[in-house]
Amino acid sequence: MTLDEFNTLDAHEASQALQLCCVSKQWINGVLLQRPYKDLASLRRTANSVWSNLAREDYLEAFEGHPKIGDVNSLKAKYANSGDLAAHEQSGVAQASQSLIERLASGNQRYEERFGYIFIVCATGKSALEMCELLEQRLKNDPETELQIAAEEQRKILQIRLEQWQ
Repeated sequence: MTLDEFNTLDAHEASQALQLCCVSKQWINGVLLQRPYKDLASLRRTANSVWSNLAREDYLEAFEGHPKIGDVNSLKAKYANSGDLAAHEQSGVAQASQSLIERLASGNQRYEERFGYIFIVCATGKSALEMCELLEQRLKNDPETELQIAAEEQRKILQIRLEQWQ
């Protein structure tokens, strides 16, 4: 997808393109309202601005669009049409040992039980061990602090995905 292509899509197609970056309907609608974009920088600024004004429910909706870190089956199911975006982002997990994958799975379960949503981390450039250590560290956060951290991680992810729209 290029920015020029995005600008010329009809609203439904543009919405689908944005869903590959983030599934929050409020975020998608806010970004769509500002089309067309003169350059990628203006799209990215708008994406950040809209993101920063979302409500808790919108963040939680966005988190639902993510596979669990290290869950290969979840990656395949949720991102079958995304050009392997999430699989590439989580490539550090592909090299992990079975014991580390199990540690991630256990941590994910504890995290979801504690906070009510899956662990969100911008996995790009991180090893499985780094993600596991971040997960275990963030389990100590209070719910409000953790929601803000998870939202910031989601913002980083959507920005990385938008950067690919050269």
